[in-house]
Amino acid sequence: MSAVIPMPEIYIRPMIEQDVISIINIEKNSYDFPWSETIFQDCLRAGYSSWVIENNKILIGYGIMLITSDESHILNLCVHPDYQSMGVGKQLLDYFLFLARRQNIHRIFLEVRPTNFRAIKLYISMGFNEIGKRRNYYPTKIGREDALILAKTLLKEEL
Repeated sequence: MSAVIPMPEIYIRPMIEQDVISIINIEKNSYDFPWSETIFQDCLRAGYSSWVIENNKILIGYGIMLITSDESHILNLCVHPDYQSMGVGKQLLDYFLFLARRQNIHRIFLEVRPTNFRAIKLYISMGFNEIGKRRNYYPTKIGREDALILAKTLLKEEL
């Protein structure tokens, strides 16, 4: 018997305002300090590259990426805890890399908590490298936590 749960109907689509309620539920299940509904709505209104990933029409993850002239910044990438460590985050990150290449982006940035070991492992496996830190970036229950700044340079032959 395999421990892998089959996910035959994985689908990535643009985020819409009606998704925000499900997204907020995932945020609250994933983070001590989740983004607010207003932040997600503002990202949609601003036209940020906002996507959701579904399994059998159930929203299980999402991501938001800001795209500028030749760089992008992944602002949020999250998978519901029940679907983590199954490759869902990798699929969404792969999709962001695809979008970046299509837009001729040369470098992608993101921040991650140094205590988010699973996310760091994913990002490193996908070619991201640590390039710095943001001091006291994230709130915690006892103060603040630094953020690791990771980046991936897309080579010309990848574009």
